[in-house]
Amino acid sequence: MSTGAYEEEKGTDEPDCATIDHGLGRLQFQVFYDFTEQTLVVKIFKAVSLPAKDFSGTSDPFVKIMLLPDKKRKLETKVKRKKLNPIWNEMFLFEKFPYNKLQERVLHLQILDYDRFSRNDPIGEVNLPLAELDLTNPTTYWKNLVPCKGSKQSSGELLLSLCYAPTAGRITIVVLKCRDLKAMDLTGKSDPYVKIWLMYKGRRIEKKKTRIKHRDLNPIFNESFIFNITVDKLMDTTFYVTVMDKDRLSRNETIGGVILGPKSGPKEEKHWSDMLAKPRVPVAEWHHLKEIPSP
Repeated sequence: MSTGAYEEEKGTDEPDCATIDHGLGRLQFQVFYDFTEQTLVVKIFKAVSLPAKDFSGTSDPFVKIMLLPDKKRKLETKVKRKKLNPIWNEMFLFEKFPYNKLQERVLHLQILDYDRFSRNDPIGEVNLPLAELDLTNPTTYWKNLVPCKGSKQSSGELLLSLCYAPTAGRITIVVLKCRDLKAMDLTGKSDPYVKIWLMYKGRRIEKKKTRIKHRDLNPIFNESFIFNITVDKLMDTTFYVTVMDKDRLSRNETIGGVILGPKSGPKEEKHWSDMLAKPRVPVAEWHHLKEIPSP
């Protein structure tokens, strides 16, 4: 059960950098065992540098707490709206839990982004075998979040803005930024850039690309590209937008891509339709990167 808010202990605000930084943020928490009450106490302090999961550029994070392998009993913090550095200050109790049984359990702390209209989106997690911890004294930990097990490996997302000017006969594509890109290098990072191919009736017409952002899984580009397309050619026009990882020693690798046009996927078609429905107005949309064929 949760016992609500409490005062955070001082002098323990030191990051733990022992684990690989996946760019998912870090979580601060405390764990100890009350032998008198046979109760495991878990205190959730805060998280820092969480990735943005919402279109607003923020997240609505909360923490789910379990003692694996038991998945039936789960405790949760409150949801912190529009926060990338949330502070919870909440305490949770696993009561009447024999100490010898704890040695077989793994403390599972998972941060999720709350979504009122669809499934909550996992941000990252921490797993600590309790047998490896000193539970006799309250100890505060900083742990890097790692990708959630069981969730599909994501290549990341790309934020694009489309704007069509019918009179001038041009489409402006603004490559705004990416988030949670898949790490392609041994360092756990990537050197991303975005390549755009304008296709007409299946033929490559024009290619443009952004600058390279070195060692960045959440790059900000803010680069604008103009393509001349008359109204009569719109139905046969398609854009292949690909996020690439620059490699100095070998061939550049594809992280993922998006196909935009009147005959693409449901979300991509909607973005295209919204652009046409609002002439001269930039329309921005996040797109999940997928495997797409070469243009």
